[in-house]
Amino acid sequence: MTTTPMRDGPPPPVTDDDLAAMYDDPRFTELKRRLFRFIVPATIGFFAWYLLYALLSAYARDFMGTVLFGNINVALVFGLLQFVSTFGIAWAYSRHTAREFDPQAAELHDELHYGEEDAR
Repeated sequence: MTTTPMRDGPPPPVTDDDLAAMYDDPRFTELKRRLFRFIVPATIGFFAWYLLYALLSAYARDFMGTVLFGNINVALVFGLLQFVSTFGIAWAYSRHTAREFDPQAAELHDELHYGEEDAR
C-alpha cells in the first residue's frame, strides 16, 4: 500500500535546467497549444462583440435608441449582454480548463517539483 506524501508548505526549488527540460517536454507544448486554441478564439470573439457594441453606440444611435418595450432600448440590452457574455466566457473557461487542462498541468507540476512520473 502506498501513501501520498505530505506536501505542506511551498514545493521544493526547481533549477533552470529542470524548467528548460519541462519547457521542451512535448506534453507541456501540447498543453499550451490546446489552451491557446481555446483562449484565442474566445478573446477574438469577445473583442469583436465589444467592438460591435462600441461602434453601434457611436455611429448607429438611431438603431441603439430603438425602444423595445417601456424604457428598455437596444443599447441597454446590448450593454447588459456585455456583462452576460463576460460571465459566460469566464464560466466556460473555468469549466473547460478544470476538465481539460488542470489534471495534466497538475501532473506536470508534480513531476517538475517532486519528480513523480504518475502523480495522479
